[in-house]
Amino acid sequence: MTVMETTPTRTDSCGAPPHPHRRPEGQDSYTISEVVAFTGLTAHTLRWYERIGLMPHVDRSHTGQRRYSNRDLDWLDLVGKLRLTGMPVADMVRYAELVREGDHTFGERFELLEQTRRDVLSRMAELQDTLAVLDRKISFYAEKVR
Repeated sequence: MTVMETTPTRTDSCGAPPHPHRRPEGQDSYTISEVVAFTGLTAHTLRWYERIGLMPHVDRSHTGQRRYSNRDLDWLDLVGKLRLTGMPVADMVRYAELVREGDHTFGERFELLEQTRRDVLSRMAELQDTLAVLDRKISFYAEKVR
């Protein structure tokens, strides 16, 4: 089963927006090449995610080929967002472990995501300061060019 949750209900939704390439539930069996096309990730990266425990429950066909579901695509969307935050891979793997452990880990997941949020806000403030410096320099040169 390709479920990142321990319960049949989805209590930790990735909140991913609907995608036009998604198939209806029950018909959502994607090959690795399809997932590569949808996500922009490489097959090597997908296999690596599986090896390190970031995507540990990818189904296999009767011939052993990986088969991804809509839930797997949602998970990859979340992982992509976490990567953009700068979250270390070890923390992403820890988050995945916590999700698999079940609802009793909500507090630890909350804290991990809150820390990541604080880090993102700090980086955003640094980028705002950097942007202000660039804007001042651009204004200075715009005046000189005129």
